[in-house]
Amino acid sequence: MIFLGTLIGFLRGIWKGLKDPEFRALLWLVVILLLAGTIFYVKVERWTLLDALYFCVTTLTTIGFGEPAPVTALGKIFTILYVILGISILLGFIEKVARGITPRQEEKHP
Repeated sequence: MIFLGTLIGFLRGIWKGLKDPEFRALLWLVVILLLAGTIFYVKVERWTLLDALYFCVTTLTTIGFGEPAPVTALGKIFTILYVILGISILLGFIEKVARGITPRQEEKHP
């Protein structure tokens, strides 16, 4: 039940955030980041689409299971830059979602 409540709160936060231009910009940046990373790994590392997307999501969420991992020098360099840029964008996005979830609490306790 806790998971369901959290999921509903997360979806509400996203729904509310869609009205905010800054939130929409961050959402598009996250989508573009995931697409760009996925396409890069499919082309350079020759991974399947699913493996590439899986790697992008686990890397940006800092889970990093370690499999798959880039083996080419270009892939490793790209991953370094991807992580630095991507985590920053993803944290900004998550922060905006959190603000969309919590305003009611802030209004109750000024």
